[in-house]
This record gives sequence, C-alpha cells and structure tokens, in this order.
Amino acid sequence: MKDKISVLIVDDSAFMRKSLSIMLESDPGISVIGTARNGQEGVELADKLRPDIITLDIEMPIMDGLTALKKIMVECPTSVIMVSSLTTEGAQATLKALEYGAVDFIPKEMSFVSVNITKIKDDLISKVKEIAKTKLLKNRLDRIRAISSKPEVKPRVTSYLSDLPKIGYRAIAIGISTGGPFTLQKVLPLLSENINIPIFIVQHMPPKFTKSLADRLNGLCKIPVKEAEDGEQVKNGTIYIAPGGLHMKFKGVNPNNVSIKITPEPSDTLHRPSVDVMMSSAIDVYGKYTLGVIMTGMGKDGYEAVKKLKSLNGYSIAQDEESCVVYGMPKTIVEAGLADVILPAEKISEVINKVVV
Repeated sequence: MKDKISVLIVDDSAFMRKSLSIMLESDPGISVIGTARNGQEGVELADKLRPDIITLDIEMPIMDGLTALKKIMVECPTSVIMVSSLTTEGAQATLKALEYGAVDFIPKEMSFVSVNITKIKDDLISKVKEIAKTKLLKNRLDRIRAISSKPEVKPRVTSYLSDLPKIGYRAIAIGISTGGPFTLQKVLPLLSENINIPIFIVQHMPPKFTKSLADRLNGLCKIPVKEAEDGEQVKNGTIYIAPGGLHMKFKGVNPNNVSIKITPEPSDTLHRPSVDVMMSSAIDVYGKYTLGVIMTGMGKDGYEAVKKLKSLNGYSIAQDEESCVVYGMPKTIVEAGLADVILPAEKISEVINKVVV
C-alpha cells in the first residue's frame, strides 16, 4: 500500500464516489483509501488518513467544498483536485478554489457521459500521478504563505542568455495548463500598462471557465483582458484568452491588421484550445517577432510551436521548475534547448516589461 498513491474522495453523490473510485483504482499505482459524503467528513478524514491527494466536490451539504478546502489547507495541507460543475457558477467557484490552494480540477458532468468516460479517466489518472510525483505540496504552501506574509522575493534565474534581446516584438504567445490560473494571477497583473502589442494565451480549460478566468484577470490587470471572439480585430495592448473547447488562430498578412479566428479545427489535437495551434498561427503572422512563453502544465503542448519559432531565430521564455505547479510543458522546452531564458513565475513579467515596453 505504501508504494501506491493514496486518494480520498469527497463528494455528496454516491454515484460520483463510486465512479471516481472505479476510475482511479483501475490504475495499479493508485489506492482510494477513503470516501466522504460532505466537506465536514472530508476534513475529518483528511486529517485522519493523510492521503496524498484529495478529490473534492464543490456543492455539498453540511460543509461545502470551498469551506472544506480552506480548512484542509490550514489543518492538514494536501494536494486537492476539485470536481467542478461545467456552469458559469461552477467555473467561478473553481477559480476561487484554485486561489485557495487547490492544484487542479476535473469537470463533473462529463463523468456521467459514457462516451467521455475513458478520456476523463485517463485525464484524472494522469493528473493524480503527475501531481503526486512533484514537490507540489511544498510549492503550494510556500505560495500560500507568500500571499499572507509577502516575504521578499529572492531572484532565482537560470538562463542560457544573460537577457532577452530587444528585437521589436510584435506579439506575445503564452501557453499554460495545470496551475495556470494561480500563476497567471501572479504574472499578468505585473505587466506594464505601456505594453503596446497583443498578448495571446492558451490556458487548458473547458468552456465557461475561460470566460470566468478572463473576467477575473481583467479586474486585476493594468491592460484589458478578454476571452477571444471569432472575427474580432486584434488590438495592441490587449490580452486575449482562447475560449475553452476551441482553437484560437489568426488571419492577416500585415501584423497591424490581424483578426482572430475561433474554430474547432483541427479536431484531432490532444488539447482544444492547443498551445501549438495558437502559437504556430501567431508565428505565421508575426514571424520571429513573436515572443513565446511556456509556463506550468502537464505534457508537451507548445513544444512544436516553440521549435518552429526557434527555427526562425525567434526567442522564448520557459518557467523554471521550482515555481511550476507541474513541470511538464516548460521541461520539454528546456530539455530540448529551445528556451532562451528560464525564469521563476515572479520574474517573467519583469523581463517582458523590460524587452517589450
């Protein structure tokens, strides 16, 4: 049992508790060591069983998931994956949970649809395994303490270049996944209001979640943030977030006259929206003057696009391992020698301001 990843499931639905248990225990490396019917039971079992990971529903009787999450983070800090409703309200609650210390989420409704069971199961298992093997808990606790005490941030920079050159960047393309909402809230509000080029972001999330994220970030940032819309003209000094479930592409031969295309195609990508699709399309329009940024997340989405950017003598930034929630996407860039500068999250905006403004 000790060599298995231990999971506690907290959900008021007996069907969900059973479904999640079956999915997780289909992997020989995972053991469900307990289930709870509400947040209060969840907090008690978290303290008693000390699981590696908790899956936590949001809407529950007696004690809801957000209240339980805050208690867990104080009393027995654990890596928590939220089980989220695919509604606007569910998206807003999930973003709050990620701020409170949850590391990721899975969509709840899709678990009920048989055609999606395999994908949900694979996603859930891969998330549990990836999160369990990182030093995630320590990182999350450090961040929670940092928010409350605001200690002095010590620079931590490992780089292939001493600094990025100013080449007249015309666009910034950012790819991010697991741990993204928390990290974006640390990075984007620090971007200068004097930035006068567009910023495009792919954050792996379902529909409604990206709209809620854009609205949340818009209230925190010095420059406008919005969910991208099909056909709209790209404006300088604006941050565009690709809508969940669709790709964001660009049309235009003149970098000063570019429109956004929101499309389900290609339909065979692992992620939709895809970092590779978005960033590659940006490179087609802006060329080597696209600044590529790859941040926390599982997998290797963004690798092919950054490779394309580097073939044109463009430049890229990778988030460093210590500040990542999951060091997957940036790791592929770094290990391939495609990252020009490797930075902690808290330094990325500083470098962007320096080379773009």
